Parts: sequence; structure tokens; C-alpha cells
Amino acid sequence: MTDFKDRERGEERKFAMDEETAFRVAARRNRLLGHWAAEKMSLTPEETDAYAKEVVQADFEEVGDEDVIRKVLGDLTSAGCDVDEATVRAVLEEKSVEARRQLMGEA
Repeated sequence: MTDFKDRERGEERKFAMDEETAFRVAARRNRLLGHWAAEKMSLTPEETDAYAKEVVQADFEEVGDEDVIRKVLGDLTSAGCDVDEATVRAVLEEKSVEARRQLMGEA
């Protein structure tokens, strides 16, 4: 019985750690996407940092990536940048890989 409880606790810890890692990767990915979009919009360094935080916050609006894509695409379009949704999605995927690499490099 103790072995089963130990295994159960181990699985719970692993699940919690996996969830935390996924959250950290998504937050870093969104920050990197925000920096990319800010560069496209020619924002100042201070504006870039603030904008990257806004993109991270946008991810809390709904489950999934649609809220982030909608925000970044809308902001880029409003700023007159020639970027389509497919490009934003491709960069989001690219930044996801980069964020995972960065976090794994820190571990």
C-alpha cells in the first residue's frame, strides 16, 4: 500500500512540475513574441518591455493561443505593419521552441 501511495505522490509531483514548466514556456514564448512584434512596430526599449508584458497578460484572457494571436495581429495591423495571421502563428511556434531551449539551458 505504501508503494502505491509513494507512486501516486510521485505522479502528482511530476504533473505539477510539467504544468509549471508549460506555464513558464508559454510566458517566455509570449514575451519573445512581444519583443518580435515591438521590433516590427519600431517601439523604444521601454515601450518594448511594456508591450512584451502586455502580450504575456493577454494570454490570461482565454484558454489557448488565440487571445495572444489576436492581440499581436491587431496591434501590428493598427501600427501599419504588413503581417498576416499565418506569419504571427509561425513566429509564435518559432518562439515556443526558442523559449523551451532557453528554459532548458537555465536548468
